[in-house]
Amino acid sequence: MFAKPTLRSLAQNGTRPQRRRSDFTRECLALIVDTSISGRRVARELDAIVAARGKPLMIVSDNGTELTSHAILGWQQECGVGWHYIAPGKPIENAFVESFNGRFRDECLNEHVFRGLPMARRIIEAWRRDYNPASQHPSVYAVEENRSA
Repeated sequence: MFAKPTLRSLAQNGTRPQRRRSDFTRECLALIVDTSISGRRVARELDAIVAARGKPLMIVSDNGTELTSHAILGWQQECGVGWHYIAPGKPIENAFVESFNGRFRDECLNEHVFRGLPMARRIIEAWRRDYNPASQHPSVYAVEENRSA
């Protein structure tokens, strides 16, 4: 599954990240940093993830406007991917993502002042690459080893 929360206040300059996270591997599959992210942009990023990692059975997300747009609804139908929206005001339904949000905020966002999008993208991508190996549950290694065998 992929998951996407919304973090409204990334930095004072108005940038905001869009996150894609696998609940199975606990990897952060993408962190998209921009001043505005449309449903079409999310669909393009999902296409890239699907091309690299395969199609998920389901995506779990909040009800953000970019995730309830016609572009996303069309993408979901075209790709045949199930989509589950968590209940409004119930972030516990996406607990792994809420945990990720806290860690992302504590370890990355609160530690840096981003002086522009290029700097934010570079720092956030470096954090994502550092986060992924440390975030995987030990049982994932066994599953991945069995897949490659």
